[in-house]
Amino acid sequence: MSNPVSALIGGAVCGVVIGFGQVLVSRRRLNPLNWVPLTGIGLGLGLLLGSTVVDYRTTLPELALMGAITGIVLGAAQAVGLPPRTRRRWLWTLGMATLWALGWTVTTLAGVNVEAQFTNFGAIGAVTVTALSGLLLHFLLPFHPSSGLWLRSRPISTAP
Repeated sequence: MSNPVSALIGGAVCGVVIGFGQVLVSRRRLNPLNWVPLTGIGLGLGLLLGSTVVDYRTTLPELALMGAITGIVLGAAQAVGLPPRTRRRWLWTLGMATLWALGWTVTTLAGVNVEAQFTNFGAIGAVTVTALSGLLLHFLLPFHPSSGLWLRSRPISTAP
């Protein structure tokens, strides 16, 4: 992304895809009707703000700053979509800021061609952020099979 429109649209599209993926692996802990659009909005606006602040430059410090800004906007948007029982939801916002900065740092240090101005970090950054954000989400929103609409698992029945 090299301009505000591509940052906003590219971020929003990536956000919807990421949000949908997060819902799929959340074991019904996230409401897709909230989480997916909030992730799209948060990532679109976050990438727009972050890339504008660093003027679309791609040095390691600038990408880390862009990642932190993107992550804090994304995290704040997603924090709104966390279930009401979520404990310390503000940690999600701070965690996303830290993890998105880390994602861009890992991607840059791994030698990915960041000068191509991707809307999202490379696979190595994505694996890092996905694993660590999954752990954070598990900490903030533990799985309780017997409670809540988005937390409930359906029992397997062997009856005909």
